[in-house]
Amino acid sequence: MRINADFSQRAELCAEQHQWVHSPQSGVHRVMLDRIGAKKARATSLVRYAPDSYFPHHLHPGREEILVLQGVFSADDKHYPAGWYLRNPPGSGHQPYSDEGATIFVKLRQMTEDEKQYVAIDTNDAEHWQAQGKRQVCPLFSSEYEQVSLQRLQSGETVFDSRPEGGAELLVVSGSLVEMKSDQLSDEYSAGSWIRLPAVIDDNTDEDINSELNTRFANFKAGSDGVTLYLKTGHLAQVIGADNHSDS
Repeated sequence: MRINADFSQRAELCAEQHQWVHSPQSGVHRVMLDRIGAKKARATSLVRYAPDSYFPHHLHPGREEILVLQGVFSADDKHYPAGWYLRNPPGSGHQPYSDEGATIFVKLRQMTEDEKQYVAIDTNDAEHWQAQGKRQVCPLFSSEYEQVSLQRLQSGETVFDSRPEGGAELLVVSGSLVEMKSDQLSDEYSAGSWIRLPAVIDDNTDEDINSELNTRFANFKAGSDGVTLYLKTGHLAQVIGADNHSDS
């Protein structure tokens, strides 16, 4: 199975386009955002747990990243309300479930082999946030390969101060994101919308081309009520798991 599997191309899915499909486990549904593989997939998904639903205990040979969007997500004896961010390293395992129901954003098999530590951050805690200009930023993870954060922007504020050379991936957590197409036209992305912008291989000196590439990122702004975004940058310069992953 291959969904949005060409990482040199832009990909997006608006919240209004979500198609929830059954997972192999009863009571668990998902929206596939990008995917390479069937059962053992390199995948980015939204996953929705109905009340009292669960997955059997399983290991993470390819690692797992989670942002809890709604409800309370549980794993073994730990409970994570909306706003928690988790990274489960290689070889870890758990039995995920939800008593009251939950929606999570999940990325599977997309971490480097040398990442060994668990990460668990409650983004509801104001101490994790810091001011960067007009925006508020909650750093979640940073390495040579990728930078991950939640960002709160005021209405009209531009998302990208500069062009991220390694590409970018955005999930609208709350509020809305606007992409300006012209002075009169724009696209609006509501909560739950996902956008992936490919890495720029910039080895030319054509000023017109460079200007267009800069504009591609500069056109994203917070909507009229502001926006809270999950933002990952850098990771699309060298996409982990895209070339050698089996379609099994």
